[in-house]
Amino acid sequence: MGKRVTIQDLAKELNTTASTISRALHDHPGISKTMTKRVKELALKRNYRVNSVASSLRAGKSKTIGVIVPMINRDFFANVISGIEEIAFQNGFNVIICQSDNKVEKEIQHINTLISSGVAGVLVSLGFETSDYKPFDKISQLGIPLIFFDRAPSHEKSIKIVNNDKAGAYKAVQHLIDMGYKRIAHLAGPDNLSLYKDRKEGYIEALKDHGLPIEEKLIVSHNLKREAGYEAMKKLMKYKNPPDAIFSASDYSALGALLYLKEERIKVPEEVGIVGFSNEGFTKLTGPEITSVDQHGKEIGKYSAKVFFEEMASDVFIPRTIILDPKLIIRGSSLRNKKTID
Repeated sequence: MGKRVTIQDLAKELNTTASTISRALHDHPGISKTMTKRVKELALKRNYRVNSVASSLRAGKSKTIGVIVPMINRDFFANVISGIEEIAFQNGFNVIICQSDNKVEKEIQHINTLISSGVAGVLVSLGFETSDYKPFDKISQLGIPLIFFDRAPSHEKSIKIVNNDKAGAYKAVQHLIDMGYKRIAHLAGPDNLSLYKDRKEGYIEALKDHGLPIEEKLIVSHNLKREAGYEAMKKLMKYKNPPDAIFSASDYSALGALLYLKEERIKVPEEVGIVGFSNEGFTKLTGPEITSVDQHGKEIGKYSAKVFFEEMASDVFIPRTIILDPKLIIRGSSLRNKKTID
C-alpha cells in the first residue's frame, strides 16, 4: 500500500500553498477557475483524498451513508438497501436513501444534497440516462468514499460491486438451448450501461458457441419496463419466422412478454420459452412462474457497505471490482424438456 498523498505534496508540485490547495478543492470563490482546475486534476491524478471524513467522525458529525438508486420499488434494489443497512447498523451508522428515477438531473441533485448533508460515504447504482460520470468526481475530490454497485461505470478508476452479467446471460441462453429452443430473441437494455452490454454479449456468445445465428432483428433494445416488453413481444411475434424463446435483460420486460403471449393464447413454455433477469418477487407468482437470473441483491448491499468501511479506514484509494456469480433460477416459463434438469 503506497504512502498517502498529502495536501502539502500537492502544494509543492504546483508551487503554491496548502491553503490555496484546500480552498481550490472546496471551490472557494477567491481561487481562480484555472487554479481550481489544475488542483482538482492533480488531486485526481495523485489519488489524493481530503481527510474530511475522518475529521468529521472524530467530531461526531458524520455517521451516515448516502445511497442513490434508480428505483426503490424493485425487489433487487430493496434487497441491496437491506444489505447496506444491515452492515451500516452493525457499525453504528445510518443510511439515507435517494431515488434518481433514472434521471441524470435528479442524480446530480442527490449528489449535491448528500455532500451538503455531510455524509461519510456515497453508494450508487447509476440511472438509465447516465453516460457522463464527471458529476461523481466531486465526491471523490472531497475525500468521501464512493462505491458503485450493480449499474457501474465502465472506467477503471472506481470501486465497483457487480454481478458477472455476461456469465448470467450466458447461463440463461444456454438453458434455453438445452430446452430445445432455436430462435432466441433478446429484450436488451441501453448500451450506455455496461451491465446491459455485458448481458447482450453473454446472449450473443452463447448463440455463437452453439452454432445458432445472430439476427439483429431479434434483438430489441428498450427501457425494460413491462409495457415495453409487451410491445416488443407483439412486434417479434408478427415476423414471418418469429422467435420460439425470449431472454430478457429484465424481469419486468419478461413479464410484459408473458402477458402478451397469454393474451394471444400462445403456450408458454410449449411454444415460446421465457427467461428474465433479476429474480424479482413476482416471478414466483405468475402462471407459469418465470425463470430468472438471481443477482444476489442483499449480498451486493453487504459487500458495498463493507467496502465503504474499508475505504474509510484506508489512507490510499485503490480502484477495484468485486464480481459476484449470478445464479439461474429455473421455473416453468422455460421448462419445456424436464428430462434435462437434474
